[in-house]
Amino acid sequence: MSASHDQHHPMTLSGELRMDTGVIINKCYQCGKCSAGCPLSSEMDYPPSLVMRMLQTDDPKNYDKLLKSMTIWLCVSCEMCLTRCPMEIDIPRLMDNLRQKSVRAKKTNPQAKKIIAFHKSFLDSINYTGRLYEMGMVVDYKMRTGAMTQDVMIAPKMFVKGKLNPIPEIIKGRKKIAEIFNRVQNNKEVKL
Repeated sequence: MSASHDQHHPMTLSGELRMDTGVIINKCYQCGKCSAGCPLSSEMDYPPSLVMRMLQTDDPKNYDKLLKSMTIWLCVSCEMCLTRCPMEIDIPRLMDNLRQKSVRAKKTNPQAKKIIAFHKSFLDSINYTGRLYEMGMVVDYKMRTGAMTQDVMIAPKMFVKGKLNPIPEIIKGRKKIAEIFNRVQNNKEVKL
């Protein structure tokens, strides 16, 4: 078998994905259990089993379609696909890797703007306080998306019930969290 056809060769897309994630795409034999169990497959442009088949082809056109798809942004990493997979293929790990590559290649689906804004707001909140600061995350998300009046009627009720704390709780080991963020960024991971 020549190197150009070697599915584990790092120069192939499947070889690159295997090096990045440890996931062997060709273990998938298209049983469809991942798509059948995925709670969001009906909303995706490509259900998980089709994502796997598209990756197995090692066709750059299919890869490009996936990087531009909404599928990779709709995956919530619930791991239902992984739980149901008889070959224990970690599709959520692949989806995460595809999201990173989509951002890096500037090929994100325009409809994913709010999802990406949520990811950024979530990570910024953790980076700043060391844990999730809900109110800060919501304000940051609304600033990024311009949806300032969305859900505004719910906020007073949540505040009265103690669900929105106006003052963030900053953990003692925040420097360790910052080190994790720095280490990931230095490993050429995508900063959302």
